[in-house]
Amino acid sequence: MKKVVTEAKLLLIGIPVAIWTLLPIYHLFLFSISSKDEAFSGKLWPDHPTLRNFGIVFREQHYFLNHFWRQFANSLVIAVAVGVITLAIAASAAFAISRLRIRGGRFVLNCALFTYFIPAAFLAVPMYKAMGTYSLLNTQWALILAMVTIASPYAIWVLKQASDKLPFELDEAARIDGASPLQLFRLVYVPLMAPSLVAIGTYALLLAWNEYLYAFLLLSRDEDITLPVALGHFLSADDSPWELLMTTGLIYALPPAAIYYVFKRYMVAGLTSGAVKS
Repeated sequence: MKKVVTEAKLLLIGIPVAIWTLLPIYHLFLFSISSKDEAFSGKLWPDHPTLRNFGIVFREQHYFLNHFWRQFANSLVIAVAVGVITLAIAASAAFAISRLRIRGGRFVLNCALFTYFIPAAFLAVPMYKAMGTYSLLNTQWALILAMVTIASPYAIWVLKQASDKLPFELDEAARIDGASPLQLFRLVYVPLMAPSLVAIGTYALLLAWNEYLYAFLLLSRDEDITLPVALGHFLSADDSPWELLMTTGLIYALPPAAIYYVFKRYMVAGLTSGAVKS
């Protein structure tokens, strides 16, 4: 009986949360299969559902969609680059701090985490000034470096916490066998840290994929901007094509949803690793 009551309580909480979460997604889909006239009809299902909006987006048959595939590719390249670079920096830093125990490592980690006391939005203008100083404005590297800067402190902290849980006897055994620090990193650390590495790589990739503010500031040409910034252009028109905006948004939301679905097991295991100390 107690188990039934507990499950009933969970359902009472879970069902409203699920509806609240899925409702915006449903309306996004509803707009994407509706004509412009039916988009705001208020009906739960359009009288004449159509895939015409998807055809317009895929064939770039609208003024705001002239560079859809180019902007989609920009988002993809930047997101993957941020994920890879953040992963390389965070994994190396966490290994040096946790396993090699370099002098001053914890101080460096604390300084990195201290950056989160300043909201990322407040750093946008200084970041813009820095990128202009080094002639990186309107290049993909400007956004990549900015997002790596934002993602790295948290990534280092998570990997360091997970690395602390690995038994040091493995390191000692590898050193006795003559392993160098690089071999220790490649043959012992990386395989054992795989779930956390996947989680952090996915976190950094999705962070860059969804970024708007820094992409808006650091990139200006239509051919160079990412798709989130391009979606904002739809709102500048007096008569915005909402059905196309929602269709483009739905398409843009599919890759991160697929990535999360594929790696969700690693995301949960990796991001919670080291959260509870035994």
